[in-house]
Order: sequence, then C-alpha cells, then structure tokens
Amino acid sequence: MALPDVDSTIQDFSAFVTAAPSSYHAAAETARRLEEAGFERLEEADAWPAGPGRRVVVRDGAVIAWVQPAGAGPTTPFRILGAHTDSPSFKLKPNPSSSAAGLSQANVEVYGGPLLNSWLDRELRLAGRLATRDGATHLVATGALLRIPQLAIHLDRGVNNDGLTLDKQRHVQPIWGVEAAGDPADILAHLAATAGLDPEHVVGHDVHVVDAAPPARFGRDDAFLASGRMDNLTSVHAGLTGILSVDGTAEHISVLAAFDHEELGSESRSGASGPFLEDVLARIGSGLGAGVEDARRAFARSWHVSSDAGHAVHPNYPERHDPVNRPVLGGGPLLKINANQRYATDAAGAALWAAACRAAGVPTQEFVSNNTIPCGSTIGPLTATRLGIRTVDVGPPLLSMHSARELAHVEDLVALGAAVGAFLRGD
Repeated sequence: MALPDVDSTIQDFSAFVTAAPSSYHAAAETARRLEEAGFERLEEADAWPAGPGRRVVVRDGAVIAWVQPAGAGPTTPFRILGAHTDSPSFKLKPNPSSSAAGLSQANVEVYGGPLLNSWLDRELRLAGRLATRDGATHLVATGALLRIPQLAIHLDRGVNNDGLTLDKQRHVQPIWGVEAAGDPADILAHLAATAGLDPEHVVGHDVHVVDAAPPARFGRDDAFLASGRMDNLTSVHAGLTGILSVDGTAEHISVLAAFDHEELGSESRSGASGPFLEDVLARIGSGLGAGVEDARRAFARSWHVSSDAGHAVHPNYPERHDPVNRPVLGGGPLLKINANQRYATDAAGAALWAAACRAAGVPTQEFVSNNTIPCGSTIGPLTATRLGIRTVDVGPPLLSMHSARELAHVEDLVALGAAVGAFLRGD
C-alpha cells in the first residue's frame, strides 16, 4: 500500500489529540471513530455475538477493538497492537479547591513522571470524568483555565546557575481565579457546570491537568510536530488507523488494545497488567468454540506489537545515549531493545518488525539505552508475561518525552502508522 499523505495524517492525528485530552476521552474518541467506520460497540455486561465482525469495547480509559474474519476458528491466532491512553500530568485531589495570597488554586497531585518544569508558565485545561449520584460517569473538558506561575528571577537570583528545584507539593499548585470574600472558588462546581451537571449531584471525579495549546507544526518544511500527550497517543492513533485498514480477509484476528495507567505501572483493571485483554481474547475464543488447549494453540501462533514512544538522540545531550545506536528524528519508528527485558524484543520479534516495515516501505532504527542510564519499560513485557504471547517493542522517536509538550518528526508518525497497519493486516 502507498504511504499515507503526511499533511492529512498529521491533521487527523492533531484532531485526535485535541479530542482526547484524557485517557477517558481517548478511549471514547477511539470508539467513536471506529463506530463511525462500522465497528459494533459492545458492552461487557451483555452477551457478545460469536460470528465474524468488527467490534469495539471500552473499559474506563481503555479500549479494545478487533476484526474477526469469516474463516476464524478455535485456534486462529491474534495480531495485537498494544498502546496506552494515559500521559504524565497532574490529577485533582479530593477537595481540590484551595487558595493562597488571594488567588484560587486547584489542589493537585503528580500523576506519573512528568517533567515538572515544562508545566510552568503555560495555559492549562482540565479533562477527565465526573461521577454522579446515580453511578453514571460523564466526560468533562474545559478550555484554558489554569496556570502554574514560576517564581520571578528577581526573587530567585541563582536559578539560572544553581538550577530550578520544584517541591511537588508547594510549587506546582495551579492558579485559576481570584478569591472572592475569602472563599476559594469551587473548581468542582465549575467542572459540573461545564459538563451540564448539578454540582450537588457530583460525588466523584477523575480529572487531569492538560496542556491547553493545540498541536502545531513548525521548523524547516514544517517537519516537526509539537503537542501534548504524544506519549502515547501517537501509538493509539497508529493502531486506530491500522485497524481501520484491515479488511477482514486475513488468517488471523486483528486487535487494537489501548490500555490506561501505563505511566503508573499498569496495575489496574484497565491497565496492561489487569485482565482486560485476557478477558476479551477469552470471550472471542469462547465464541469460536475454543477450549483451553485451543486457546493456548492460538496464543502460541499470535504476536503482540507493543508501541510506545522512545528517545531520539538529543543534540544537546548526545552523551546520554548509546554511542553506537543513534536513532534520530525522521529516521523512522524505533525497534526498542533491552538486554534485561525491560523491552520484550528478541531476535524473532526484530524479524517480525523488519518484515512489517519492509511491507510498508518505511525505514526503522534501533534504540538501546546507554549502559549508565536505567532503561524505562512498556506494556510489552507485562503482556508477554501475563499471556505468553510473543511480543516486540517499538515506537516513534521523540524529544522532550514526558514534557507537557513533546516533539516528533511528522514522517515518523506516518511511518509508524504504515508499519502498524502492515502488521495488523499481515502484509
């Protein structure tokens, strides 16, 4: 298949990121797009159809979609693209309204491992979900609402020489209004009004702080894209476009699995260490008449590509990277390798990924950490450990990872989507 057009791909990705300011929005937007394309939305509490089809199910901030061909049987293997919907940020605490120095503030805690300084002095928004007395949940998202102001250099003369030190409790509470008559403004009431709800009926919330600026292209020939939440909505979008390209004639079942809570370690009911994927695969297998032995035979022939953002060599800190393997922006998606299995890639997985990139007509490049700098990890080893399915770790190269606003090369995002599509189709 010909490579997608760069401009249209980046426009579509930017629209996706804008519509997905939280993991809950990301799952909902993914499901909405799939339903619009003819996928059937299923509910976990209902009986599921057993025959061929294109289906999607949402669990909180996670979403799984699959294409089951007409010829599928009890031992038909799966091809799974795994990604995650959450990003490092801040999250509203219980009783989130506070004040100081005449200003209303949002009481937040750190979610995951954000680059704290990158969140200073930029307009921020709130996004997530509210729960009401009847047990229903409601998505909510504001426009630009908050800001974490940095201390002026006049009051911290040594900051440029001694470095910026931020206390996670005292220095990152955003302001969002002026205190009236000694009472802080009620931020939950503001969110309820934004969602069209009675504040008295709101009894729970999962709400995050998000960069309010839209994605933007810049640089020579508009080669770069800056955006919040590229780790890891780049991979969710690649999986979404990939599974939309599957026509249902393959000899495997194609699956997109986008999990929540990867930035926290994935240990939740909607995380990769939880039961969501196993539940869905078991129900698909059951509909095909698979017993325990059939399911294990299917898993033994299955593949999982875990796609998550990786590091391009930083031009100002080249010594922080491996001296031999030097992935660059614009060089294609990464094959991520670690001797200690922080990434699940092995030789067989490398061959699979090379074949997918070759079929898509895109380059690929290897990433391995500098031996003196600990390696991060992904959902890949978690899924491999839980299900025993062969797994390979890949992802787009980024700069400014875990910043409020990350940086990618537009051609890498196009190439990632093309390679993921080739994998899911079995080209």
